[in-house]
Amino acid sequence: MTDADAIPGDDTSGDTTVVAQGTFDILHTGHVHYLEEAASFGDELHVIVARDANVSHKPTPIVPEQQRRDVIGALSVVDEARLGDSDDIFVPIEDIDPDLIVLGHDQHHDEDALADALAERGIDCELRRASARPESGDDELLSTGRIIDKILRDRS
Repeated sequence: MTDADAIPGDDTSGDTTVVAQGTFDILHTGHVHYLEEAASFGDELHVIVARDANVSHKPTPIVPEQQRRDVIGALSVVDEARLGDSDDIFVPIEDIDPDLIVLGHDQHHDEDALADALAERGIDCELRRASARPESGDDELLSTGRIIDKILRDRS
């Protein structure tokens, strides 16, 4: 990992290292809920921000990857934010060696397949799904897609 790939936060080392990951395009309260919950499961939260080239399950992010990493790294619950590896998504996980990986409640990952892939790589950690953030009203926007749709609808 290079300095360009990681934004260090507090250097406090804890007993339980947690990893969260995502695209984090247009930061919203759903992202904040996910990261706050992930942080609550351990002592140190590392966040892997997806590289543009690795985002294949939704449209290419609007916000450049370094800016997405910087915004995530600025959150107080995040100890370190780093960009993922362009070629192998498991490289940063191997580097961090987490005790727990917390998946977002709506992330597309197949937990069994991910657990098998981690075991094949010799990465011994627990997987857990974060809970969904309860919506506080019909106008709450908890996804980047919904935010973009609203901008297009209201500002076009």
